[in-house]
Amino acid sequence: MPRPSSAVRAALVVLVTLVWVSGARAQTPVAAADGPPAPELPVTVARDDAGRVTVRAVRLDAPLTFDGRLDEAVYQRIHPMSEFIQQEPREGAPATEKTDVWVFFDDSTLYISAHCWDTHPELEVVNERRRDHLNIYQNENFIAVIDTYHDKRNSFLFETNPLGALRDGYITDERVHNVDWSTVWDVRARRDDTGWMFETAIPFKSLRYQGSGEQIWGINFLRVVRWKNELSHLTRVPAAWAQRGVYKASSFATMVGVNPGAASRTLELKPYVTGAVRTDNVGTPRRSNEPGGDVGGDLKVGVTKSLTADFSFNTDFAQVEDDEQQVNLTRFSVFFPEKREFFLEGQGIFQFGGVSTRVSPGALTGGNQGPGDTPVVFFSRRIGLNGNRPVPILAGGRMTGRAGAYSIGAINIQTGESEDGVTRSTNFSVLRVRRDLLKRGSIGVLATSRDVAAAGGGSSQVVGVDAGMAFRNSWTMDGAYVRSLSSRGQGEGTSYWSRVDFAVDRYGMQYEHLFVGPGFTPEVGFLRRLDFRRNFGQVRFSPRLRRTRLRQVHNEVSLDYVTNPAGDLETRVLEVSTRGDFRGGDNFEVKYLRDFERLVRPFQVATGVTIPVGGYTFQEVQSSFNFGPQRKIAGRVGLTRGQFFDGDRTEVSYSGRVEANGSLMFEPAVSVNWVDLPYGTFRNTVARTRATHTLSPRSFVGALVQYASATHTVSANVRFRWEYQPGSDLFVVYSEGRDTDPRGLPGLQNRGIVVKFTRLFRF
Repeated sequence: MPRPSSAVRAALVVLVTLVWVSGARAQTPVAAADGPPAPELPVTVARDDAGRVTVRAVRLDAPLTFDGRLDEAVYQRIHPMSEFIQQEPREGAPATEKTDVWVFFDDSTLYISAHCWDTHPELEVVNERRRDHLNIYQNENFIAVIDTYHDKRNSFLFETNPLGALRDGYITDERVHNVDWSTVWDVRARRDDTGWMFETAIPFKSLRYQGSGEQIWGINFLRVVRWKNELSHLTRVPAAWAQRGVYKASSFATMVGVNPGAASRTLELKPYVTGAVRTDNVGTPRRSNEPGGDVGGDLKVGVTKSLTADFSFNTDFAQVEDDEQQVNLTRFSVFFPEKREFFLEGQGIFQFGGVSTRVSPGALTGGNQGPGDTPVVFFSRRIGLNGNRPVPILAGGRMTGRAGAYSIGAINIQTGESEDGVTRSTNFSVLRVRRDLLKRGSIGVLATSRDVAAAGGGSSQVVGVDAGMAFRNSWTMDGAYVRSLSSRGQGEGTSYWSRVDFAVDRYGMQYEHLFVGPGFTPEVGFLRRLDFRRNFGQVRFSPRLRRTRLRQVHNEVSLDYVTNPAGDLETRVLEVSTRGDFRGGDNFEVKYLRDFERLVRPFQVATGVTIPVGGYTFQEVQSSFNFGPQRKIAGRVGLTRGQFFDGDRTEVSYSGRVEANGSLMFEPAVSVNWVDLPYGTFRNTVARTRATHTLSPRSFVGALVQYASATHTVSANVRFRWEYQPGSDLFVVYSEGRDTDPRGLPGLQNRGIVVKFTRLFRF
């Protein structure tokens, strides 16, 4: 295993001490001090006048036939949890469609079953079976969220639909949803003329919880009736939380009765073997149909029931899909999210200062996507990648989880030298410790280190402290202070920010102050722009309408004001927008933007087109219409027209979904910008389409084809995935990139085919 830097070794001593001191507390479940008394069987749910809910899980006395039929005697003998409460469209009203839920368990597995009754099953929106796809939420669907620590902050999420699709995730601090987290579980679902029903089986080894013996957990369920856009929960959830209502662990029911068997701590081994043939005409060295292969694997060890260590040897990411191309007409870098499995589990623990690292699904335009101007102090794509070129990861380890009131994350990874010799072998270390504070607050530290700085020579470190607090379901506050250090005496500086957010269903307000000082360089992070001070304010008014086709209208006004450290204005953006949500699922949006940009150096916006130094004021109008998921052809159509610096810009875009049949679908997206400036005229086009044929909820064939006019490239990525048993996969991946520049010699840049086989062993 690679050796951490001295700073991180010292921090690891602190981490081990925290685990030791908190270990005794971690063995005792949190007491059920809230909620009504536990119900007595056969009743499984109890409610009180304050709206609090207590539910009971039931131990199975006979094996459950796992087929999704709900025809065993236990379903007749045990009363279900029901009487769901609307969150949308009528907060607090009884759900219009009945939902019955049961929670069972045996020594090894937690079972959640439900009958989702529907008065019009012929209207159900059911068209997605792909594992972990975001579009599952746009179907009729059911989500179970489980707070296994009963800390009213963090929870595991399990989602399915009438086709038995599987989607899972992990929610941190009621705000951060790691949709890329995956674990081992299973679903069986069926449809009939009463609606749809399912059974899920979640092994206890797939969860993290405190100690052994009888548990006290938090739990909630969300039923989405997509054809009428109704959201309902087992407990009452404020409408202001919208689809984030499943995050709100402080509103969960208290679940008693779960008593996992005396299973051993988690021990998983997942080896892999790959075979490949690659051609690379632009890399160093060049390759032509060069065969290759490799072996490696991952090991997962349960340090405690709630703290897990992961080790990886010769880490491979051959199965990861290509990044989606984005249009970028700004002078700043575009943010691409992490997609590699090793870095995704426990990702929420490493989030710092309330900064999100997600990119909006289907987005084509860069600039405002991802984290914006706020620094990302730890960005895992800095490890094992140099731009888009992979760097070999020789070995690495990670520990994530909880110890008492502490959330803990530690990473140490050693990368090798790139084949072209440009990137040197480097050790990366990260330490994150966060402690719960009061009911819905936290305070934490984050430290990162790389022993070879990105610019070469010397080492680079970043140390920061952050805090967050939520008050009375409406107010949230975040703040952070960070300092970067360097053994070379360069790349040293500070950054700090604070943010306050008020949100209820009808009103909202946000203010942020951000400072990035000269020299601040997070070399294991992401920073969009340098040396500036930013003030941002936004207000919102969102009335609900009655007796119209519109359900709610969101009106927002915001001002973004950025100066350099000397106080000179660099960027100012005034934005006024209106979005209307229709009852049927469609929505529209209109925005007016008035921008000011000061260029202190020439800006090359396209090949042969450079905007000179100066201050520019310009304005534009953006409009879009989003066709809801109930349509065969769904998606967003957009039109932008206005000024661009001292010229004009027109953009037409579409991103959406075309359903050919129940298993074949196409997801086209295109954005075309026509820009006319005194210094030149150009067109920037990005287009892609994804075609997917879903064979089952655990297997699919997908193709992604992309074209970018700015780089004169067209690329294709075709993937076959078969999860032949939960946690074990077979991948076949074909990729190709071509140069289409008419001024040169169009031709093949790279091509490869990879076969990867993994097998999960659980002990």
